[in-house]
Amino acid sequence: MGKVKKLSEDSLQVSAIKNGTVLDHIPADQLFNVIQILGLNKNCSNRLTFGTNMESRQMGKKAIIKIEDRFFKPSEINKIALVAPDAKLNTIKEFKVVEKKVIKVPKEIVGIAKCMNPMCITNHQPIRTRFTTSYENDHLSLVCHYCEKATDIKNIKISEESAL
Repeated sequence: MGKVKKLSEDSLQVSAIKNGTVLDHIPADQLFNVIQILGLNKNCSNRLTFGTNMESRQMGKKAIIKIEDRFFKPSEINKIALVAPDAKLNTIKEFKVVEKKVIKVPKEIVGIAKCMNPMCITNHQPIRTRFTTSYENDHLSLVCHYCEKATDIKNIKISEESAL
């Protein structure tokens, strides 16, 4: 874990990371989903700092993850987008932010989520799932390419095949 500096009785600051990634503005209730999706809860030897229920003017409550010496692939970012659309991803090199981007939901999701329709062919045959996304007014849903069933964000399940 990073060094924690005590500033006052009610304030703590976590030290900066030299190289790595900071995920900010994660919905507070999605922090542990993001940790699981990225496989940070298993065999992670990188220095990892996270916090939840932090004050945010935009969101009310937010979560943050700092991970040293780890940079995310586009497929990992797409997974994060399913549970934390609009989260901020900052790439850090030599203690400086070299890239900032807002995580956006891609138009199509392949092989990441499971179809919730028990009759869908993807639940009975070795076929990768494929969904078209719809993200409007902070509401995300996925429409299955094969059975056309819409799945709400509250019911999205990340497929085991996509686990890191």
